[in-house]
Amino acid sequence: MRHTLRRSCSACAKSKHSCDLGTPRCSRCVKRKVQCLYANEPLTAPQKKTIILPVGTRFSSVDPFESYPQTRLPRSHVQRLIHSFLHKIAFQYYPLDLSPTSNPFLVSWWPQALGDPALFHVSLQTACLDEELLAQRGFQASTVLMADSVALLRRKVEDSALAVQDGTMNSVITLAAIEFGKGNTRVSEMHVAGVKRLVDLRGGISSVRRTSPLTARMVSWVSLLVMGHPQFDTQDDAGIGDGIPPIPEWRLDLPILEDQLGNLNIDHPVKNVLTRLRCVFERAQSAPFPNTRLHDLTCFAVHRLLLTAAGAHVSSPTTECIRYGIVLYMFIIQGPTYFSHAVLMNKLVTNLRQHLEQQQFEFAAHQDVNVWLAAVGLVASANNTAHYEWFAERARAASASLQLRSWTDTLSCIKRVLWLETVHSEGIFRPHWDMFFMSSHNDVATTDISQPTTPRSLVAIRSLPRGSPPGKKQSGVVTSSMDVIGFG
Repeated sequence: MRHTLRRSCSACAKSKHSCDLGTPRCSRCVKRKVQCLYANEPLTAPQKKTIILPVGTRFSSVDPFESYPQTRLPRSHVQRLIHSFLHKIAFQYYPLDLSPTSNPFLVSWWPQALGDPALFHVSLQTACLDEELLAQRGFQASTVLMADSVALLRRKVEDSALAVQDGTMNSVITLAAIEFGKGNTRVSEMHVAGVKRLVDLRGGISSVRRTSPLTARMVSWVSLLVMGHPQFDTQDDAGIGDGIPPIPEWRLDLPILEDQLGNLNIDHPVKNVLTRLRCVFERAQSAPFPNTRLHDLTCFAVHRLLLTAAGAHVSSPTTECIRYGIVLYMFIIQGPTYFSHAVLMNKLVTNLRQHLEQQQFEFAAHQDVNVWLAAVGLVASANNTAHYEWFAERARAASASLQLRSWTDTLSCIKRVLWLETVHSEGIFRPHWDMFFMSSHNDVATTDISQPTTPRSLVAIRSLPRGSPPGKKQSGVVTSSMDVIGFG
């Protein structure tokens, strides 16, 4: 036999694929269920390392001796990032479930990452960016992780079998969020386009949802936040179709609006959503549904409303006010998930204000709607002083018209339109109105409440400063994933 210095196995060499030099069989041969033979013992094969978690860790579902893929970072740094991901990032990304035994980023995502080098690197990158943003000493380590993440993802995308794996889609959509946070909008949109093609190869978002709920939720929601408008269709009210599915409560019998809202001049698609949400929220008072169900409801309702807004039909300003009011309300009661929705929220608040300015008389006979829209606008615009002052003025006018004297009076009006009773709901809306009623001159000191006052901890905007040079390369190291994953 001719002597060779080749280290890769015979199967990988014959197929001209990269070999990870795993022993006794490389990962590619294991997945393809073929014989794995080495011409030479792969002495330089990368060795998996062991996670060392702090003594007394509360994550009983995580084996402290699980192995993880090799990286170019020092072992101590990797283990610090792992600890950060398990104890912090998983709950920031998914605050809907704060239990370590059921949070999907711990029980589903992380075990998957341990067997998927690309997803592992991307996961570490989220923790690394968080660490570097706090330290304010540059982004050297995350730059290394970005380069390796995209190199590993390129190899997966080039393999038709690996391209459609959950780990691949999770990695790509996370990179889309990272690039969006850096201000690399074009690169982020390329990743969204790429993950949409992968979803199509899997048979559509509903097909992905049946086997991989977390992947489907994250792909549809992050795509919406990045692009600013829906990237996937919804199923119909009966749950038929290839789009995002409604929750079971949505499909129950639809009641007829018998109060003043029944007289509002609202187009049917928006009135249908409003009526069904009121019905779902009413049932939730006796049988509360978990936060994940609220996320599914929010994702479906927001997609449905924004998809119909993009149609050719020109709706009335009243319809558009209710549309954007509902969308903002759903964002508010759910809270940030995966990463901040501040950019899209600001766009939606602008749309709501524009339509309210066009609409002058319709709500004169529907003052409860005026109060509800003002309440939604106040919370949604809390980080935008100009919009906040405008909604504060509208709230004062509505309060004076109805002679509201307390939060209790205000809440009664809000509940007659759309309201979901939760542990945090009053704490989110009430402080803004209490400031009105506490002021002897009915003059709002907006500088005191121009920041969110909800007791619910909002997820920090984990994004790089907008001034950071997007896509800049230093010393030949990739800092952006543009054109290297294969979706360009």
